[in-house]
Amino acid sequence: MPLYLGRFKYSADAMKAMIENPQDRGEAARHAAETLGCQLHGLWWTLGERDGAFLLEAPDNVAAVALSMVVGSTGQISSEVTPLLDMEDAQEAMRRAAGASFSAPSD
Repeated sequence: MPLYLGRFKYSADAMKAMIENPQDRGEAARHAAETLGCQLHGLWWTLGERDGAFLLEAPDNVAAVALSMVVGSTGQISSEVTPLLDMEDAQEAMRRAAGASFSAPSD
């Protein structure tokens, strides 16, 4: 199954609730993923613009987007999900690119 790198940010209300009642949100995320046929490989807190990151295995893009929709529908978390290509898929993309053409904009 394809892998996806996700990054997420909690709303101020969600962050306040977790400060007042510290909790591991990994199990809730894992359960939501499994209901869509996905497997959550890990959930990590990060420093920077986003509060955390996750690694997800999903049967397809539709399942990955559905998970993002269901989590985002709470209004407590926003996320972005990036498909990850293994080296075999990346090389196939390179071979396809070699056979394609594109005209760049000109003056």
